[in-house]
Amino acid sequence: MNIATLASQLKSTQAALILSEENRLYFTGFASSNGTLLVMPEESAFITDSRYFEAACSAVTEANVLLQDQVYQQVFDLLQKHNCTEILVEADRMTLSELNTWRKMLPTYSFNVSNRLDTLANGIREIKCADEIEKLQKAQDIAEKALDELLHMLKPGVAERDLANELEYLMRKFGADGISFDTIAVSGANSSKPHGVPGEKLVEAGDFVTIDFGALYQHYHSDTTLTFAVGQPTEEMVNVYETVRKAQQAGLDYVRPNISAFDLDKACRDVIAEAGYGEYFGHSTGHGVGVEIHEHPFAGPKSEETIRENAVVTVEPGIYLPGKFGVRIEDMVLVTADGHKNFCHLTKDLVVL
Repeated sequence: MNIATLASQLKSTQAALILSEENRLYFTGFASSNGTLLVMPEESAFITDSRYFEAACSAVTEANVLLQDQVYQQVFDLLQKHNCTEILVEADRMTLSELNTWRKMLPTYSFNVSNRLDTLANGIREIKCADEIEKLQKAQDIAEKALDELLHMLKPGVAERDLANELEYLMRKFGADGISFDTIAVSGANSSKPHGVPGEKLVEAGDFVTIDFGALYQHYHSDTTLTFAVGQPTEEMVNVYETVRKAQQAGLDYVRPNISAFDLDKACRDVIAEAGYGEYFGHSTGHGVGVEIHEHPFAGPKSEETIRENAVVTVEPGIYLPGKFGVRIEDMVLVTADGHKNFCHLTKDLVVL
């Protein structure tokens, strides 16, 4: 009932114009590179071209599917039919060029370029239904199965790039429709870069190897990060790892409905700061996951959001010592009535390979 939920939050004279691929997918359940979704209080329409029309007629159930002809005229006719005078647009996603074109083609209409539509859409998308949760868990299970297989080749002499490529292949082999994002597999000094790019560097004995990966399943993503030791780690490496592990556990322990996203970040950040590594944790603690790999809620030191029941959020603190090594541990969790459910089943104890 995604479209119905959005429609119920519009005023009688308002219409929501949705052009972004991600929001079209979420609200219609149909993936396409072309389409215009117009949501109104009394009727909604999905307009798409001949490449997608037949498939959309079968897949889209909450909106009338129209074959695209003159899309601006088609939208105009619908607005006229339902006496809509104000068009809400995706201010965070619409380009200035798109907005100018729509204003030119529909000059008598008022375009609401505030964040009203973005706020509505983000709020609806943030709360996951049972079907979404099932898909997220399936994506996570596929990713974990692939990682388990990959660990057999994680040893000195293997290139970072080969690790990333093999993990992506394994995720597809085990049922993923694709990857959530370009896999990060970085070792040694490269692991001090939170979003380092796998290259030709070979894993060496004594390295930390950080792997950040995710599988895509029926348009839903997973997101996990683990750090492994290849060969015996130093005392400093163990201390940093244990600090991150404790920080992540503090964040997980804090997760429950109606908490401040700022406070979730703080729960992790305080542990790292108290251990003397505060300046080496530069990114936010977490983010939502769904049809996009990064979506609301966002948990960081400047967050003003409240994390609600049935939201999905990552908890991923890290410590990164430039030129030496880095550690990040990340789980994706569902906020439940009494705490959280962790999608991830992998150990957070330091694994030495």
